[in-house]
Amino acid sequence: MVRLCTGLVALVLLVSAAPAQASAPSRFQRFDTMPVFRNSSAAEHTAAEIAAATADGRLVVYTDSPARRIGFARPARSGRALTPDGVLAMPGEPTSVDVVGGLALVAVNTSKSYTEPSGVLVVVDLGRRAVVATHELGGQPDSIDISKDGRYAAVAIENERDEDVNGGAIPQAPAGFLTIVDLAGQKPDRWTLRKVGLTGIAEVAPTDPEPEYVSINGRNQVAVTLQENNHIAIVDLRSGTVVKHFSAGTATVRDTDTKDDGRYDPTETITAAREPDAVAWLDDHTLGTADEGDYLGGSRTWTVFDADSGRVVFSSGNELQRIAVEQGQYPDGRSDNKGVEPEGLAVATFGRDRYAFVGLERANLVAVYDVNDPRRPRFLQALPTGVAPEGLLPIPATGTLVVAAEEDSAQDGIRSSLSGYRLTRTPLALSLARNQGTPSIVSDGIGFGALSGLSGVPGDHRNVVAVTDAAFDPTRILTIDTAVAPAKVRGELTLTKDGEPVGYDGEGIAARKSGYWIAVEGDGKQKPNLLVEVAANGAVTREVPLPEVVAKTATSNGFEGVTVTGSGTSEQVWLAVQREWKADRAGQATLARFTPATGEWAFAAYPLDAPQAGAWIGLSEITALDDRTLLVLERDNQRGDAARTKKVYRVDISGLQPVPAGAEKPVVSKELAQDLVPALRAGGAATHDKPEGLAVVGSGPFRRLVGVVDNDGLDDAPGESVFLRLGRI
Repeated sequence: MVRLCTGLVALVLLVSAAPAQASAPSRFQRFDTMPVFRNSSAAEHTAAEIAAATADGRLVVYTDSPARRIGFARPARSGRALTPDGVLAMPGEPTSVDVVGGLALVAVNTSKSYTEPSGVLVVVDLGRRAVVATHELGGQPDSIDISKDGRYAAVAIENERDEDVNGGAIPQAPAGFLTIVDLAGQKPDRWTLRKVGLTGIAEVAPTDPEPEYVSINGRNQVAVTLQENNHIAIVDLRSGTVVKHFSAGTATVRDTDTKDDGRYDPTETITAAREPDAVAWLDDHTLGTADEGDYLGGSRTWTVFDADSGRVVFSSGNELQRIAVEQGQYPDGRSDNKGVEPEGLAVATFGRDRYAFVGLERANLVAVYDVNDPRRPRFLQALPTGVAPEGLLPIPATGTLVVAAEEDSAQDGIRSSLSGYRLTRTPLALSLARNQGTPSIVSDGIGFGALSGLSGVPGDHRNVVAVTDAAFDPTRILTIDTAVAPAKVRGELTLTKDGEPVGYDGEGIAARKSGYWIAVEGDGKQKPNLLVEVAANGAVTREVPLPEVVAKTATSNGFEGVTVTGSGTSEQVWLAVQREWKADRAGQATLARFTPATGEWAFAAYPLDAPQAGAWIGLSEITALDDRTLLVLERDNQRGDAARTKKVYRVDISGLQPVPAGAEKPVVSKELAQDLVPALRAGGAATHDKPEGLAVVGSGPFRRLVGVVDNDGLDDAPGESVFLRLGRI
């Protein structure tokens, strides 16, 4: 039996690969991901959007707009879990929430239409989980913030435009405004509300400001973004007057990718209006914006302004794009439309250090910056999140960060979630040895993602190779250094055919001394399943189709892995077919064997595990442990709480006699080698549905098993690129 364990050798390798330092720097590490449907049921459509916490950090409150309620979660004192703690119905769609003392202030949209906007401020006693006051806001609210001294709340009344009217052009009446709530010295039902008009100050549609986001500094000044107007206003809360306003201006970003074409090509320059969404004070005189864009702009940046002069003192340029690329989470499908799309921004002090957190809605990342010098932010790390991170909640009292990701689509296996991260000094290398740290794989500017097939390299005890699938074009072979932590993509080789770059749906790769074999998945229609031979320089030397009698039975679930046993004239190429084809028995997939020396195909049947209701199970990878043993990766198509089967099985082929096409296939026997679910859940991750690459690195007693997760190029997927260290064999 194959024995897989956490090897001391692998751990030593990782630690020794980390840079020498007197003490590990502080960084945030994910500890849990809680799907918010746990507060109700998996059948419900939910969406955690904005979150707030009590001062002690022991209760998190989040908005759930589609379910017309707020939800509650409790971070465990151990910093290891987020626990669902119930819900409370609201009279409409909650858009934002903040907490003061034992009260939650919830901004709720009750609008009948875009032309008849309305909303209320609902005050909730958190101890009793009861509504104790409701105030009419006179319009559709968006963001809310409470001053540090608890005297004021500020609510942005957006009165957003109807994008189906006149192509979404502004102005569209009625105009939005700012509401100030006086909290001090009165019971919640006696609070007074003051309206502050914001018309007439912006150059873009001055009659329709559409305030988007608010943030209050220590001087009780509130910064308000007028996103569509590309403008920022600063209002004194005591007097209710606009004391400063300025345009957010434009940003010129060089070396950026502007084409949705399946490749990372940072060769363009853009100049665009910032159109900021979230705003946060870095100190009382300096504020930052997340420049999402919405109406006509979007510069893909975050910016720091001197609030007294309106002057830009920092712009991130193409840094957010590079961060996403280097973590394998760049959304190429958005290259022609705002790229990573910075949307959220939060700033907080943890101990002696001040941090800014920038949410990248389309890259599913939060970029963390050191802003001890607010005019010179310094990038520290990027944290993977659920799909579409919206609410960023630093909680200094507990040394944690909570991120609300709003996208929820049960049919795609995507669930809205709260993710928790704790500040730690544990070295990343030690965390990665337990599959707990992030990032687990990076690059030096090489665009990667959708890692499917994986293979060890003959004679190389350090590197593995991966192949890109249909998410990228053309197909590339990536070289990954496994002896560093995190693993690093150090090289790329583009496949060519007849001298031109070629694109395949590459799902498997097997490295050999003279080049590579690539398993190409067909679509069951026009595109056939192919075994492609590739020279060491990336040139395709031949395409080998299946026998016609087999090929005509194919479905859209085709080749998913390839490996090699033997060498020279005794070389045999083994391929795994993902699921049953038309001529197969139910519950059986196919292992195909091709012998290059003779050109003969032969086949055997592989018995799949039985899936749970509503799921299917198939093969995702095949890799040779030696000439007598194959390791086969079997998985269901489920993510998160629904995931059950992500397993590596051992198949003994020493006595196997595959048969020609059309003959009754012998059924192989399998033996469980390792369950991957613990590794996929380690470090608080929601279980990924697509572990698709598996490779053996090293030789003899030092052989190690590694794996990768296919992130689908962020298409209906969380997008996290994951490199698994599965122990010594």
